[in-house]
Amino acid sequence: MAIFKNTTGKLNKLNILPLDKEKALQALVESNLMTALDLHFLASEYPTTFGGRIDTLAVDLNGAPVIIEYKRNKNDNVINQALSYLKWLRAQKSEFFRMLMIDKLGKAVADSIQLDWNNPRVICIAESYSKFDMDTVEVVPLRIELFKHRFYEQDIFSLEPLNVPDAQAVLLPAVAIPKDSKSVGAEESLATVEALRSKANEATRQLFDAMQEQILAWDESIEEKATMLYVAYRVSKNFAEVHVQKNQLRIHLRPMEYNDPRGMVEKIPDGYNWTMNRRVYLGNGEDLDYVMGLIEQSYQSLL
Repeated sequence: MAIFKNTTGKLNKLNILPLDKEKALQALVESNLMTALDLHFLASEYPTTFGGRIDTLAVDLNGAPVIIEYKRNKNDNVINQALSYLKWLRAQKSEFFRMLMIDKLGKAVADSIQLDWNNPRVICIAESYSKFDMDTVEVVPLRIELFKHRFYEQDIFSLEPLNVPDAQAVLLPAVAIPKDSKSVGAEESLATVEALRSKANEATRQLFDAMQEQILAWDESIEEKATMLYVAYRVSKNFAEVHVQKNQLRIHLRPMEYNDPRGMVEKIPDGYNWTMNRRVYLGNGEDLDYVMGLIEQSYQSLL
């Protein structure tokens, strides 16, 4: 992907620079995980019991464990290596991962994340991929995401998603978890948009349907995913999280300054440590177009 700098109306192409050190890419991504990928960083070079080390271990905003591996040269079989680590992770107990989250993020942040142990993600970051790599992620029924990185002159860095896997593609056996556990059990993996929608009265369901139709019409790459708490809309990251209530929709948006002359966007206090820390309510059809404009600003910030 060519990158250009606009200098008084003239486009100048930026040159791609080689990666100076193998660890430079990993260090840069890890120190900017939330900004780049909406992930909470948990550990670097995390040791497994069979001797390997996971490059980066993280958890996403929906509570799914995330394994990140970096392909540093053409001969690295990064996808197979990541899948081996995923097999190891799945063999562990969810309580192990919960304790790691508490240790690294603090109890308040960890408790705000509903662990989705049955829907892990694998992210591979590389300068390029082979046809074999692309074919592998297409046929393997797991959440494998490929990102291509580039370093450009003038300290420009890009991270481009090459595929958008189905958030529900992974079909792994459910893990039996006690009812009083905070981890997500098999019954919680069945969250659907319709189940959340059914919480609302008829007027609010109609608002949700109108909002949903407009969001999904913006771009075919927009994903819709139901969690136990909300319906998420995302491209590379979440741009809207819709909490369906009986008489209104509570919509969380990305942290940014909005063009909001009516002052409907509220900032959630920093003490909550929420990434999607802007909030707006939609309770009647008269506000629909205005609120859709706010949601679109959140979406546009990711493009």
